[in-house]
Amino acid sequence: MMVIRPICQNDLKSLYRLAEKTGIGFTSLVSDEAILQKKIDGAVRSFNKENVTKPHNEDYLMVLEDTTTGDIVGTCGILATVGLDEPFYSYHLGTITHASRELGVHNAIPTLILNNDFTGFSEICTLFLEEDYRHSKNGQLLSKARFMFMAQFPERFTEKVFAEMRGVSNEEGVSPLWESLGRHFFSIDFKEADELTSQGNKQFIAELMPNNPVYVNLLPQEARDVLGQVHKNTAPARRLLEQEGFRYENYVDIFDGGPSLEARVQDIRAVRDSRLCLANIGQPKGIREGKGEGMGEGNYYLVSNAKVKDFRCILIQRSIPPGSAMTLTQEEADSLCIINKEPVRIVELSPYSR
Repeated sequence: MMVIRPICQNDLKSLYRLAEKTGIGFTSLVSDEAILQKKIDGAVRSFNKENVTKPHNEDYLMVLEDTTTGDIVGTCGILATVGLDEPFYSYHLGTITHASRELGVHNAIPTLILNNDFTGFSEICTLFLEEDYRHSKNGQLLSKARFMFMAQFPERFTEKVFAEMRGVSNEEGVSPLWESLGRHFFSIDFKEADELTSQGNKQFIAELMPNNPVYVNLLPQEARDVLGQVHKNTAPARRLLEQEGFRYENYVDIFDGGPSLEARVQDIRAVRDSRLCLANIGQPKGIREGKGEGMGEGNYYLVSNAKVKDFRCILIQRSIPPGSAMTLTQEEADSLCIINKEPVRIVELSPYSR
């Protein structure tokens, strides 16, 4: 059974192993034990917080566990707010118009403007799945389980949420935008700048980055081409978010030009369409005894419990749509840490989950 759960103190070695596989540009998960331990400590505190009425600096980091082997094979997370303790920078791709009536010239010039527009908003982040597990809809479970948590506990997040996507860079970690723009002001490699920001050292951005608009048409073509584009390994994650209602609104990362996607929480499909029902523990119709994991024929459903500290989310398949109650196998109920008649939240995995 594949289960999403909050990260715990015993997961440090597994998280470090995953971090070693992420590559340059994945700033929310770096292979540094001290940084990772700090993230785990923060996540444990966040999930243990009770009576939260509004978001602050909570970090809800979760892991995907293969309960058959006990291995941690993926991570996903939600930051309740960004930019309150340290500045959060992005570029907005806008337009400046230059016109001359006398010459009959009217030019709309695209520009990059440094801003802190996402300050105070919630961010979904830290999505990574081991390559050997990129099948059987594990990626969708990992990405969309976060929305089940947000649907159950909306008071812990802001009205709008965004996701900063990893931008284009090559196998050596060279970013076309960085080489054409950032290097001129920072005089360091993209990898070094990336490491500094992942450690929370962002003051150098304010000190060295130009506050004036950057005229995009003065950049080389290879830099212009990557604005708003994602790394090849991030393309599936972008498609999943867009399927849920996230949209690109011309905000890009200041280092690699990767897009930021955003949505109102209540407009996210999995949040909007999910609902609570009671769990009945038994043998679901259409699922043969001994088949395991509740996988038969029909539609796929995300199912989560209604708990914070002990949050769990799994993926099941049912041939009969659930009604006011959902019948779960004992294995599924155990994975969700629930007993008979406890509430669970359900939603179809996607409109195209058949």
